Amino acid sequence: SAQVTVLTKDRLDESNSGYAQGGVAVALSDDDEIDLHFEDTLAAGAGLCDPSAVRVLVEEGPRCINELIGWGAAFDQEDGRLAFTREAAHSRRRILHARGDSTGSEIVRTLLSYARLQRGIHFRPYALTTELLTAENRCTGVRYLDTDANQLREIYAKAVILATGGAGQIYSQTTNPEVATGDGVTLAWKAGAIVADLEFVQFHPTALQVEGAPRFLLSEALRGEGGVLRNRHGETFMPRYHPSAELAPRDVVSRSILAEMIRTGETHVLLDVSHLDSGFLRQRFPSIYQTCLRHGLDLTSLPLPVSPAAHYLMGGVRTDRDGRTSISGLFAAGEVASTGVHGANRLASNSLLEGLVFGARAARAALGESVNPAPPKVSAEVEAPLLQPNLEIRQRIRDLMWRQVGLIRSATGLASALRSIDALASTTADERTAGIIILARLIATAALWREESRGAHHRVDFPHRADPEWQLHSGQQKDQEIHGLPLT
Repeated sequence: SAQVTVLTKDRLDESNSGYAQGGVAVALSDDDEIDLHFEDTLAAGAGLCDPSAVRVLVEEGPRCINELIGWGAAFDQEDGRLAFTREAAHSRRRILHARGDSTGSEIVRTLLSYARLQRGIHFRPYALTTELLTAENRCTGVRYLDTDANQLREIYAKAVILATGGAGQIYSQTTNPEVATGDGVTLAWKAGAIVADLEFVQFHPTALQVEGAPRFLLSEALRGEGGVLRNRHGETFMPRYHPSAELAPRDVVSRSILAEMIRTGETHVLLDVSHLDSGFLRQRFPSIYQTCLRHGLDLTSLPLPVSPAAHYLMGGVRTDRDGRTSISGLFAAGEVASTGVHGANRLASNSLLEGLVFGARAARAALGESVNPAPPKVSAEVEAPLLQPNLEIRQRIRDLMWRQVGLIRSATGLASALRSIDALASTTADERTAGIIILARLIATAALWREESRGAHHRVDFPHRADPEWQLHSGQQKDQEIHGLPLT
């Protein structure tokens, strides 16, 4: 049987997935259909989804969720049946939740519990991968820093799967935990893999903005259940920006909030759910309710100060439907991957489903790898100084990305950002900071290349979507010019 080693940068359960509140979208309710989920996903993706990948997602999703339930996942129920809620841009109530707003942590708990029962799976927490080992365009293993022992080690394998998550920490305002620095994208690019669609960064419209508090995500489901956005004067403003008001697509809501903040001269707007039943709110959103209380805010009686924050990376390492990258033996799944499922704007709650569906496909494909001769299963130990990131330069990159490669972009701002990024690159030598600089440059380069506005990518100098000439993916590869990749 196969032997699998799982390396994690921090503790095993520290990831974007563990913090995901909103839920997981799946066509399992009586009034839903797989084709409707397919159509909703394509519509949200603004013409840039790969239909074949979306078809895999929606068709295999129900089986994956049922398998997860069989392993012990406890999704919320109503009258003995799965309870489904609705979120923006979904035509049906198809969002499953666990403990109200702790869906991601329940999925992670279930997967870890099941994996620990498998004799062939071994975990190595606090292992920071620094390099993908390659030979003749094949990935043969990884080099990683054992942060406990402060030693560099190497581990060889028939196949390597990147499941390193997102990159929100590239921005100064983000809902992502500290581990989400886009390591997998950078590692793959440095090894020569194709990365795609990095210009499409999703900004969540409603992150809690309280001084001294982390940018805690306030789930889209708060608006789905009837929450409204108000400006400093207490006025609702979303109907002025979009006919769907609070249930408009995320990118529209984020830019509308930004526009309203600029118009009123405020640093935030208000998310108001105080008109909803207090008992319902405490039951439906227990984690959000308790977190807000810890910062002196009772959402049942007071509106919450919110503003947008970087949330999700639609692009990543380009893969096929089985997680294969352009390097043999290297696979990617989840937020680190660019499968073409999300297009230019991820449909709410499709991300957890993507991780489950394409994670399973990548695992099956990786297990099928037959390398002859097999790579040596050895571990080399090399003394190494602890790789401490340059925090000052990292913060300058994050501020720069927020200002010039954020919600609103222009050729002038993006070109200026790239010049600043290159200047900072010449001042640092540590690998962790260098990786963040590489990813910042890749995102800014893709944003400058795409001369249109589509989905989460908004250019003030090219404010309209341009079909069909820009109906293609961006592709970047080490030592090559950025180029277009066709939809599949």
